[in-house]
Amino acid sequence: MRFAALALAALLFSLPALPAPADDDEPPVGLVPRYLLRDANGRAVTEGDFRGRFQLVAFGYTYCPDVCPTTLVEVADVLKRLGDDAARLQAIFVSVDPERDATGTLKDYTAFFDPRIIGLTASPELVKAAADRFKVRYGKVREPGAPADQYSVDHSAGLYLLGPDGGFLHKFAYQTPPADVATRIRDYMAVVKGLRRP
Repeated sequence: MRFAALALAALLFSLPALPAPADDDEPPVGLVPRYLLRDANGRAVTEGDFRGRFQLVAFGYTYCPDVCPTTLVEVADVLKRLGDDAARLQAIFVSVDPERDATGTLKDYTAFFDPRIIGLTASPELVKAAADRFKVRYGKVREPGAPADQYSVDHSAGLYLLGPDGGFLHKFAYQTPPADVATRIRDYMAVVKGLRRP
């Protein structure tokens, strides 16, 4: 199964600490965490649907050979470390490859890592709008002469933490240890009042 191979690759890649891209070391300037995407049922989803809960957002695609499975293995670890507090957080994986990542494909992909992670995508225009607001860069990379559907997608890595009001709180660089991510999220949870459970 392709997902199993990706998970194994993610574990192998997570052993040596790979350097994060330079743009992941500092919070993006002017980030406006807004999106209008679709879930596995084709339902329109915005950041407002999760008001009252934190959101941990990653961008990637299901054909990604290393960065994305590594990220989702780590997100699943964060959810496990949060224990009951994970109910106060929605983990989201946004596909920047809507041409190949149908919503059903995304559902199977994210569920392989943890069923609490939801996959979202939409038309190329709406995906680009969301990525632009999160200051995420991405683009197709195709070898000369390759078929139109055989390409990789070069994209920004990292995790974006949004607060219960939908506002941006923190960007975690690629491969920030899950223990550190969970600790930071708990710190935010401790100071934010009125959290609702789903």
